[in-house]
Amino acid sequence: MNAILENLLALTWREPLMWLIGGLLIYLAIKKDMEPALLLPMGFGAILVNLPFSGAVTQVLQNGETEVGIIDVLFNAGIANELFPLLLFIGIGAMIDFTPLLSNPKMLFFGAAAQLGIFLTFSLSALLGFDIKDAASIAIIGAADGPTSIFVANFFKSNYIGAIVVAAYSYMALVPIVQPPVIRMLTTKKERLIRMDYNQKEVSKLAKILFPIVLTILAGIAAPKSVALVGFLMFGNLVRECGVLNSLSQTAQKELANLVTLLLGITVATKMQAHLFLTYETLLILLLGLAAFIFDTAGGVILAKVINLFTKNKINPMIGAAGISAFPMSARVVHKMALSEDPGNYLLMPAASANVAGQIASVLAGGLIISLLG
Repeated sequence: MNAILENLLALTWREPLMWLIGGLLIYLAIKKDMEPALLLPMGFGAILVNLPFSGAVTQVLQNGETEVGIIDVLFNAGIANELFPLLLFIGIGAMIDFTPLLSNPKMLFFGAAAQLGIFLTFSLSALLGFDIKDAASIAIIGAADGPTSIFVANFFKSNYIGAIVVAAYSYMALVPIVQPPVIRMLTTKKERLIRMDYNQKEVSKLAKILFPIVLTILAGIAAPKSVALVGFLMFGNLVRECGVLNSLSQTAQKELANLVTLLLGITVATKMQAHLFLTYETLLILLLGLAAFIFDTAGGVILAKVINLFTKNKINPMIGAAGISAFPMSARVVHKMALSEDPGNYLLMPAASANVAGQIASVLAGGLIISLLG
């Protein structure tokens, strides 16, 4: 009875608030189906690490001894050394079909333009007083790529990795809410009605096999620090395309990706302890993450509008918004918006091409940031 009373007296207003935040993440995962494989374990983990004297996280006992918590063990084994994000990249690479992009390589420009949010948010974060490496970690939220955000934030030993991961995955799940208003604000009705002639060319098996190999070599020469990020993503894609590891490809896409995502979610929760998470900086990071997604969307749309000034065959500017890395949500958003404007306007394939380009560009951007500041 005394132990229970002692535990209750150890509570402040912060811990119950974190329980509510954890409950909100669980609600969004179950009720709204928003990134359930990540938000559900993250939400449960947030409750787990904010119980008084929780045995799940490291505690200093009254006698001065340290009792190591299992979640901290997982963090040191899987995130502190970037293992979990890189394993997840293998699964993501195995999921991606680069055929639409190889058929229409010019879509790479939209993937590059949609990384605008990273560099604008980096500048904004630095101006708001964040340490330069924390600013870089926050900016990578604009990559719209959860594993890249975790990898970069951990590489720079950011103090805000919990808030960064929550922001990155939350806004990825909220792409159908965040992107449409920005697209409508930057485009006219006439532009949204543009139809595109998109005939996907046949891509040889040899080209699909060479693509991940060549891209890894080029990225490694240009930005050596990006090799781990790009290499594991491209390795997953090579497993998919080689044709002799089909069962392993399916395992990487399903069992590996799901299991690692589950472990990532509950492990990152160690950085969601109340004293680390409930700060003014966390609120700022959430706002900066939203700004990053808005800037990303705007960058792609504006590039398409600029290209249309000089070309005869017009591009539907909404395609540019699909250049962010939130695959395949962003491509679906653009496709649905096109159909709502004109039921006969099918933009799924060009949007998917830009979306795949965004996946590559986000990983390269993360590697570039590490190379510049690491």
